[in-house]
Amino acid sequence: MSPEHPTFREASRYWLKLGLISFGGPAGQIAIMHRELVEKRRWISESHFLHALNFCLLLPGPEAQQLATYLGWRLHGAKGGIAAGVLFVLPSVFILYGLSLLYMTAGSIGWINGLFYGLVPAVMAIVAAAVLRIGRKALKTPALWIMAMASFTAIFFGHVSFVIIIAAAAFIGWLGFRALPKQFPMSQGHGSSSHAEDESGYLQLPPTPRVTWARTFTVTSLCALLWWLPILLAGWWRGFGSTLFTQGVFFSKAALVTFGGAYAVLPYVSQQAVEHYAWLNHGQMMSGLAFAESTPGPLIMVLQFVGFVGGWQHPEGMSPIAAATCGALLTSWATFLPCFLFIFLGAPHVEQLREQRALSAALTGITAAVVGVMLNLAVQFSLHALWPVAGKLDAFVAVVALMAFIAMERFKLGVLSAIGTCALLGLIWRLIAG
Repeated sequence: MSPEHPTFREASRYWLKLGLISFGGPAGQIAIMHRELVEKRRWISESHFLHALNFCLLLPGPEAQQLATYLGWRLHGAKGGIAAGVLFVLPSVFILYGLSLLYMTAGSIGWINGLFYGLVPAVMAIVAAAVLRIGRKALKTPALWIMAMASFTAIFFGHVSFVIIIAAAAFIGWLGFRALPKQFPMSQGHGSSSHAEDESGYLQLPPTPRVTWARTFTVTSLCALLWWLPILLAGWWRGFGSTLFTQGVFFSKAALVTFGGAYAVLPYVSQQAVEHYAWLNHGQMMSGLAFAESTPGPLIMVLQFVGFVGGWQHPEGMSPIAAATCGALLTSWATFLPCFLFIFLGAPHVEQLREQRALSAALTGITAAVVGVMLNLAVQFSLHALWPVAGKLDAFVAVVALMAFIAMERFKLGVLSAIGTCALLGLIWRLIAG
């Protein structure tokens, strides 16, 4: 039996909740969305979720935020996409702003570190459970399992570009469907009976709007105007050579090259912000990365910290806090506004792509590769969490992560309960250990 279509208010409450608990970078955020939207609420089918994820991974920008935007758009149109995309990042905007202010004024956040410390094992458990569930459902043949492991090996050991892996996976999926169709089953479209069976019990989504030149022009013009108007106004207000305007332009360019996740673009941003513009130093950059990793929202939120500190240390006629606030807001605007442009332009094509046999076959390969990419994210995060200091295992993180994983998989503990419990344990442990 299919669930009832959620109201816009009900969906918005979920997107806000997601924004408050979306810890662990893209792997953790995608895991939380999959558990809630596919398994628990059944608003989105498994095949639709994976297809949308494949689409978002091909775009520049934070893939988890774009996935939320697309799914919100799919449920309630443009207003749903805007609500999902905004609410996904809004809590982290305020939290990171508060942490940035504390960092620049007090230099310490004390007990908050204990809560964040406890979130680390919770994220590890959530991500591990998600990779297992998605892998079991997406990797239906030995060939797809091999592709997933090859993807993981290439990106983890060979440091092969994410874009190259996805392109190779698409080609292999397309070629494999023609040579070995049973090993490379085509992603199902709405027109097939197998797809109808696959989506039975899930919410029946409304039809997508027809793609027209008028719609494309309207979306592009409106998003481009909203994107650049605040940046141009900042240049007119503070000067086109000011730090504020320079930040707006620089982070707009960075938003266009963030393929493969935040870690792919952070070296470029760090080099430019620290060495070229001197907005902050290396120590401050690392502190910002730590804040972004331990707060909800996309890891790319570290750019807001860069904008905040850059404004604070280069006020140029304003008070430090006013300059930092303007820098943080303009940086976040330039980072996330392009995501709405990409999603609203491309979203209507996603359903059409599902009906194209050649593209659908290629997406079979991409889906397998994505599982390997998610496994890489999970392993990278876990290694960093378990061995924060080289050669020294963090026993607390290891034990609590294992307990959280068992509680979620064996006893069906909810994500929010797991996060809250682990955060409390982290606070207690830090208070005891000093």
